[in-house]
Amino acid sequence: MKTTLAALSLTALLVPVLSQAADAAITAEQYQSVLAGSWRDPANSARDGYRHPQQTLEFFGLGAKQTVIEITPGGGWYSEVLAPLLKDHGHYIAAVQAASSSAYARTSEENLRKKFVADPARYGKAEVVEFDPKAPVFGKPASADAVLTFRNVHNWVEAGTAPATFSAFYKVLKPGGVLGVEDHRAKDGADLETIKDSGYLTTAQVVKLASDAGFKLAGQSEVNANPKDTKDYPAGVWTLPPTLRLGEQDKAKYVAIGESDRMTLRFIKPTR
Repeated sequence: MKTTLAALSLTALLVPVLSQAADAAITAEQYQSVLAGSWRDPANSARDGYRHPQQTLEFFGLGAKQTVIEITPGGGWYSEVLAPLLKDHGHYIAAVQAASSSAYARTSEENLRKKFVADPARYGKAEVVEFDPKAPVFGKPASADAVLTFRNVHNWVEAGTAPATFSAFYKVLKPGGVLGVEDHRAKDGADLETIKDSGYLTTAQVVKLASDAGFKLAGQSEVNANPKDTKDYPAGVWTLPPTLRLGEQDKAKYVAIGESDRMTLRFIKPTR
């Protein structure tokens, strides 16, 4: 596994994205316009230097005509980018945990819907769908070109729902469709039980979840890597920005480290 992963890189797209038409590429100018958009929360824009949204979405092969499902978008950090990019020719769907599953899920959904309703020019075509985290269904089988999720897999692993969630990704994607995953990256070889509450996962653990569901690893990017992240903090990954769970304790130290070291993985649903 280590040899295979090391051989893959940002440009190592081993399987073509069959669902993205050649004439549906999103231009650099379109990315720049959206990322500079006045509708974006300034606190969200401030994270661009850590999260590299353009490079990440380009790596995932985002196309202007795609149907894209973002899983658990939280406060809508990527919604502010994806929905405007897809509004003219594509379809952005925010898949949120059923409001009945937790107070956090209810509040997150309410805030996301308010964001969409308040700005129909950018979010008028965006859709919000609920799913049961214990038995997830994200849409009709083979209805999506891409499924994207950012910093969520560790939560599903901790909750014991990760295998069912990845299987649901596989079902909703078209053959040739893309699963794009970004998450906090543990040190290679780290034991799952040891890191389970840290917010970090090894790349191998995430690759296994996807492979067990039927996906093929198509590439990995270091665009969201952070070599300053030592991954050994008293409050796990939430010690770092933007959460800064320890408050003022060693704040300058953690701000200097920045956001976490992250894996950025691209998987393909085989065509046969």
